[in-house]
Amino acid sequence: MREVIARHGIAARKSLGQNFILDLNLTRRIARAAGALDRGTTIEIGPGPGGLTRALLAEGAGHVIAIERDPRCLAALQELAAAHPGKVEIIAGDALALDPATLGEKPRRIVANLPYNIATALLVNWLGRIVAYKSLTLMFQREVAERLVATPRSPAYGRLSVLAQWLCEVRILFDIPPRAFTPAPKVTSSVVRLVPRAAPLAPAGKAMLERVTAAAFGQRRKMLRSSLKSLGLPVEPLLAAAGVPPTARAEELSVGEFCALAQAIEKPAPDAGTRGHRAPAPR
Repeated sequence: MREVIARHGIAARKSLGQNFILDLNLTRRIARAAGALDRGTTIEIGPGPGGLTRALLAEGAGHVIAIERDPRCLAALQELAAAHPGKVEIIAGDALALDPATLGEKPRRIVANLPYNIATALLVNWLGRIVAYKSLTLMFQREVAERLVATPRSPAYGRLSVLAQWLCEVRILFDIPPRAFTPAPKVTSSVVRLVPRAAPLAPAGKAMLERVTAAAFGQRRKMLRSSLKSLGLPVEPLLAAAGVPPTARAEELSVGEFCALAQAIEKPAPDAGTRGHRAPAPR
């Protein structure tokens, strides 16, 4: 891999969030964590010079679609594709502007060492069509990984925790130290596996759940009766409909309670418009 990087002049760029893993033993461990790769499509985001791509192929991937925006890396990836006819497809483009759910054949899985600077945005995008995937095996900086698996009343619990756990079973598999990368980042990384649930943890609309969690965690130290005022709705009746105390704070609510709150906004009680008004006396 070092020879490939030198030959193609692929020095990692901070602006692209690039940190390459060159140890094939480590990249193969990541590939194995994704499970069986022989059927369907394995989608890799930001393959760079192709270290993880090689590991996916070595672990039996039948079809890899590699999405890469750095033109310097494309020639190196084309060499890899030529060495494995029919197994590697390269898409030159920005992963934020593409929908992997439309690529390749089922079962689809994403396996990637994600660029730190867009990792969260990518995941939130993918959650919108999570049923299109069998699994996501992704590398994040440890801080983000901890947010994904965090439970209520813990410091890391937040909007990302709710959205991910609502739709997926989430587990941190193992950590990767900074020294494993070129160049070495300042933080530890973690490999996380997300497996879509057969059905969401509780009924809710994704757009409304995003809106509610953004408002609640945007002022997480405030009580919900204050932090949710930014929604522009009568807060306390909604909290009552969802069975949530108005004095609760965002970090205290379970995923199910956030879903109940989103449902209360989208599907108000039939008498919500008349609550508090006396019915006219019969004539």
